[in-house]
Amino acid sequence: MFFASDNWAGVHPDISANLSRHAAGIATAYGDGDLDRAVYRRFNEIFERDVQVFFVATGTAANALSMAALNRIGGIALCHSEAHVNVDEFGAMGFYTGGARVMPVPGPLGRINPQALDKAIQRYSRDLAPGGQPMAVTITQATEVGTVYAVDDVKAIAEISRRHGLPLHMDGARFANAIAATGVTPAEMTWKSGVDIISFGATKNGCWMADAVVIFNPEVGKDLRLLRQRAGQTFSKARFISAQFEAYLTDDLWLRMAGHANAMAAHLAETIEDAPTGRLAWLPQANEVFAILDHATAERLQAAGAKFYEWGVPQGFDGHLGDKEAIYRFVASFATATEEIDRLGQLLA
Repeated sequence: MFFASDNWAGVHPDISANLSRHAAGIATAYGDGDLDRAVYRRFNEIFERDVQVFFVATGTAANALSMAALNRIGGIALCHSEAHVNVDEFGAMGFYTGGARVMPVPGPLGRINPQALDKAIQRYSRDLAPGGQPMAVTITQATEVGTVYAVDDVKAIAEISRRHGLPLHMDGARFANAIAATGVTPAEMTWKSGVDIISFGATKNGCWMADAVVIFNPEVGKDLRLLRQRAGQTFSKARFISAQFEAYLTDDLWLRMAGHANAMAAHLAETIEDAPTGRLAWLPQANEVFAILDHATAERLQAAGAKFYEWGVPQGFDGHLGDKEAIYRFVASFATATEEIDRLGQLLA
């Protein structure tokens, strides 16, 4: 019953097999081999246009380097107050940018409120240098609380960003789950809706270690190659990142894994909602489920081997917590089995 994080899951067999297949022999280093070039072309196909792809080791590196590429003097990145870049990356953005700051923007259940974003940007006059200057807007897809921006939501934020001359970045650590949940194409969710650059995550969705920065707008990220080199994120044996992505993007494996994780989350949500000792905090939209449990029930589940975490109350939560209750996060992955959820349901009952 491993629901602590999709990072706890292993690796899909097809991805492991492809790594083994490419383990022998000689290949050009630093991302310039035949396999690397084939994967870049595959990204072009996935996004229906020519894109620039830069492999990195982690989602945090992808986010921080994206912000470094978009940085301005006195730069301020606007994000949701509960975004990963704001609360979980230990100041990586400030480190990689040389001092850029984050300005949190409110919004219900992990999604930026467009009107609040507009007001936040307007706080900074371009003539008031001591206040800094906005450099980018970043949104998380899917969000930290398991919700998803619809295409129209992304377009609304992109319109505000464009009006203020700001590029739009998407933190896509769980991008596959969002695509599987909405059924739109990757192109529709990103550049066709106004996104300039995305942190494309695969590590949470069945890879060993594979994330990338993908640039749609050639006007942004011109220095990313140099920034990545300086940050120690340029892999000499990049073919082993490419080998993961080759399998990941073949025959829609990435979407099938994400779809399974989302389906398991839906089953988990039904199980919790049907139990006499728990209830949903809000409806899940991707692969994360947030439940309200009393502390005694949570401790009993954990003692029986269930792995999950207590979670803070997010903005926009309109439910009720009793004195002895808390919100707990359960995450499904490509490896989650129905039997795990059924076992949890038996314990809840």
